[in-house]
Amino acid sequence: MAVVIDRRNCPEPDVLVVRKGAVHSRTQTSYPVADVLLAVEVVSPDSESRDHDTKPHKYAAAGIEHFWLVEMEGEDDHAVVRVYERDPVTKTYTCTGVHRDRLKLTVPFDIDIDLTAIDEM
Repeated sequence: MAVVIDRRNCPEPDVLVVRKGAVHSRTQTSYPVADVLLAVEVVSPDSESRDHDTKPHKYAAAGIEHFWLVEMEGEDDHAVVRVYERDPVTKTYTCTGVHRDRLKLTVPFDIDIDLTAIDEM
């Protein structure tokens, strides 16, 4: 799904969470940026620069309050989730946590994910 920031900027996060009521039809292919609560990018070698630089800057400037960056680290390619919140003054993201074994948060919603489970796959 695309996030419509403006008519020339419609990035497609790997995962996104939208406000209740944002889904209007099964054929919908985009959401206005105002409906997006969380954008998640999963870094791969061909998207590393966009996921680290371009997309977070666009998301923060457009007002998306929460951003997560998922990467695989170490020799065992273990999942790591970096969690960011938007600073309303600077309109940039601030890292609020780096999660390696467990992603347990209450903001922007309650979530508890065992990140080690992916190692067993």
